[in-house]
Amino acid sequence: AEKPPGWRLTPADGATRFTGPPAGRTIMRKREKDKFRNSLLQLRKEITREIQQGVQENREGEAGDGRDTYDIASDERDREISLLLSDRERRKLQQIDDALHRIDTEEYGICEECGGEIATGRLEAMPFSRLCVTCQSEFEQAQRTVQSEGSATPAARYPTADSDDEGS
Repeated sequence: AEKPPGWRLTPADGATRFTGPPAGRTIMRKREKDKFRNSLLQLRKEITREIQQGVQENREGEAGDGRDTYDIASDERDREISLLLSDRERRKLQQIDDALHRIDTEEYGICEECGGEIATGRLEAMPFSRLCVTCQSEFEQAQRTVQSEGSATPAARYPTADSDDEGS
């Protein structure tokens, strides 16, 4: 499979690595990178705080004195919902960490599928985006097709089922 422009096979270990933008494209300016880095760090801080608050609330709600079966069942359901949300938040934290790494390696703002630039507006709305709007649309269409056919896995040419799942 041919990689997008800017991605090259490293002969030493056989891994594919980003080697820079294709000819005619520029790497994001330092000011822009700093803006996105700060945005990602702030988002990371907010999500971490939310997770910590959820853990704290679960600990506080564990005293079982004077509660009936319905209270206990309701608390258990709330705990399950909280766990599902915290898994989602952990995935988002991983996406943020990945985006911060891409900033450090000059890969940020470049679509992992086509090698094109990801629009600044998209990055402002979703700073951990890995795909441009066009490739994300194709990915989502492939997911819908696969789901309608009853298969559990999306098309292999796309990164992961979790990529850009937040409001694209």
